[in-house]
Amino acid sequence: MLNGQYPDYSRMRSKTQKNIPKFIYEYLEGGCFDDIGLETNRLAFKKSKLSPRYLTPYSKCDLTTTILGKEYSAPFGISPIGLQGLIWPDSPVILANAAKKHNIPYILSTVSSESIEVIADLAEDNAWFQLYNPVDETIQDSILGRLKSCGYKNLVVTVDIPTFGFRPNDIVNGLTMPPKHSLNNFIDVCKRPQWAMQTIRYGIPKFKNLEQYMRENRLDLPDMMRSMAMGKVDTEGLKRIRDKWDGNLIIKGVCSSSDLNLLSQVGADAVILSNHGARQLDACESPLDVLKKVNKETLPSGMTVMMDSGIRSGVDIATSLATGAQFTFLGRFFMYAVSSLGKEGGDHAIELLMQQLTQVLEQIRCEKPADLSEFLAN
Repeated sequence: MLNGQYPDYSRMRSKTQKNIPKFIYEYLEGGCFDDIGLETNRLAFKKSKLSPRYLTPYSKCDLTTTILGKEYSAPFGISPIGLQGLIWPDSPVILANAAKKHNIPYILSTVSSESIEVIADLAEDNAWFQLYNPVDETIQDSILGRLKSCGYKNLVVTVDIPTFGFRPNDIVNGLTMPPKHSLNNFIDVCKRPQWAMQTIRYGIPKFKNLEQYMRENRLDLPDMMRSMAMGKVDTEGLKRIRDKWDGNLIIKGVCSSSDLNLLSQVGADAVILSNHGARQLDACESPLDVLKKVNKETLPSGMTVMMDSGIRSGVDIATSLATGAQFTFLGRFFMYAVSSLGKEGGDHAIELLMQQLTQVLEQIRCEKPADLSEFLAN
């Protein structure tokens, strides 16, 4: 059931700011450098318009969407989110349960605070996995083996972190590798008793997908994270993953025409156009603007094109689909919902987006998401 106090992104964000410590809120909300990329993402949506057709016959709206061999209840899913359990304790479990209940994808991050195995039990075939490709191929092989054993069908390989993003707020707040503890952060935690009590209840979040490899290789967290960022994700590296993975291979983080043109060499089944929520490159181009320039005829036959970054509402989802995406993903939206409403947040976020998207399609007289390209205003 929807919570009427939080009918949009901005209200959930405001509540989140009151609920979680400042240094964590700034990690979630921020981009990199001067946060220009965040503005770029939003400006792309503000410039895009939809064209209604009021005088044509209309039946009803149906949000169901089929991609990569599975029918979902709506054309959106939950993006992979690092340090998810730090933002709101137990949030991976909350969102995985909601994704299964409402039949949308949940992408588990390599650096999530919950494990491959637990999320597979909760979300079942709605669980996807996002891979930061490790330097050590034995770790890669182990992760892929765990995914296969748990029945994952969709592997999302992130390619847009050749370095760690330069995020001034995180540097000031000590959210670096290694992390730095400060009196200010401790005081801030004390001012957020609900978050603090939840953290005590569920424990300090850990990178549960990586713990065993840190022990086996005697790596501390900074070294482990560096090894994940340095793994090859060029066409040769992706081909090797393709050879080992017999499920759907999705490439996430492509945000240029030149990279799109190389996808035919990789054997990927899908791409998620993304600039990592503007957290890596401040001079980034919006995925929505890249999408406008995509020539579908140059892409491999049958490739599914999806996108994330900057999406905040049902109208943004509709705009993305009208521009050429076949599916969309949101990250901050879901974390603001959970940080505002706790266990109710996952259901609230999904139901809210479904209600918003349904309103938009009914307003412009579009019967299904796949037809939205006909409603993009020139």
